[in-house]
Amino acid sequence: MFTVATLAALWIGWVNSDDTALTPENGTGYWLGIIGSVFMLLLLLYPLRKRMPSLRAIGSVTFWFNTHMILGVLGPVLVLWHANFKLGSVNCAVALITMLVVAISGVFGRYLHRKVNIDLEERKALAREVVADADELRGFLGSSGTAVERMVRDLNAYSQLGTHAPRGVLVGLLRVPFVWSRGTILRVRLLSLARQVIAVEGRRCGRSRKVQNRQFAGVKEFVSGHLVAARKAAALGAYERLFRLWHLFHLPLFFLLVIVAVVHVYASHFF
Repeated sequence: MFTVATLAALWIGWVNSDDTALTPENGTGYWLGIIGSVFMLLLLLYPLRKRMPSLRAIGSVTFWFNTHMILGVLGPVLVLWHANFKLGSVNCAVALITMLVVAISGVFGRYLHRKVNIDLEERKALAREVVADADELRGFLGSSGTAVERMVRDLNAYSQLGTHAPRGVLVGLLRVPFVWSRGTILRVRLLSLARQVIAVEGRRCGRSRKVQNRQFAGVKEFVSGHLVAARKAAALGAYERLFRLWHLFHLPLFFLLVIVAVVHVYASHFF
């Protein structure tokens, strides 16, 4: 509902941007700019509350994080209405573009935050899933031969590829499609091997086609589960690196916005 309301406010403001009744210099347009600027200044309370336990009286970190997200959207929307969705003078254009860059950066950071901060139990489950168990696979194949050991070795090697921490952001991002493509090839190869082993064991032990299909379905689910877990681990490593890099840029960008906004307000009132 909040997203729909925000998009509706942006759309209404955009289609009515030629309405001369709303101006940045006075009246409602002026106060929209003031309120929007105050909302964006209040964004600083979240990092302050997170780093200063002595401020616990003003609310929990979770409360201020959610407030940070809401004000980070409402502030730019009000300022866009204040500017009547126009760049205006050079002073106004610089302030508006800087604000939009910071707002887009915040939305991107929120996306990364959700990707990185998954539930602790899910992280533990992920760590368990990426280590293939020979006994479990042997139970599906009904074989104790070298094929099982080979499949387990290949799955664990692939898991190491997915869980190994990338050395840099670019390497981590490029590694994600590499891990996915390699996993697809590995899946085809392992399932082909599993089908051959099941057929051989089926003929030797006199198993029916129905039993063999059930065995293959179990192997398919086992292999797919481990490959998906390794892929998730690789993506998570890339997101974590990207999130750290985002932190290095977002706060300086915000302080730049504060400086630009002060200059904008001063220039608008005294020149």
